[in-house]
Amino acid sequence: MHIWVDADACPVVIKDILFRVAERLQLNVTLVANQLIRVPGSRYVRALQVPHGPDAADAEIVERVSPGDIVVTGDIPLASLVLEKGGLPLNPRGEWYTKDTIAQQLTMRAFMEELRGSGVDTGGPAAFSHADRQNFANALDRELARRKTRPSSD
Repeated sequence: MHIWVDADACPVVIKDILFRVAERLQLNVTLVANQLIRVPGSRYVRALQVPHGPDAADAEIVERVSPGDIVVTGDIPLASLVLEKGGLPLNPRGEWYTKDTIAQQLTMRAFMEELRGSGVDTGGPAAFSHADRQNFANALDRELARRKTRPSSD
């Protein structure tokens, strides 16, 4: 299993959680971005810089993700592509994207883009909070614990 991070917009506190998880559980974590990302010296954490361009980081993640890999992203279209490849996309606020909910999330995203395009001020997402950080850590921990205790025949 690998953890991929859509790192351009990922909050620093989430990256820090992932760095600690990588060391504690000896899991590979790769931050993908089109800017230089600093990562701690670790054999489990690396940064991958991709060329600038629309969705270049997303395309790189989709190409590299394998079934069962976790992808940390707030990007709904990327989450949809990850699900198609059998990956598990997790929002930095601790919400898992699922096959059951992704179509509705894509529809809502398109609707909000249409509103913004017509000049409606839709506001932005709420500020990232301590509760969001805790929700993320809990969601990730539950998934990793589930995998650790799951019989190998699954």
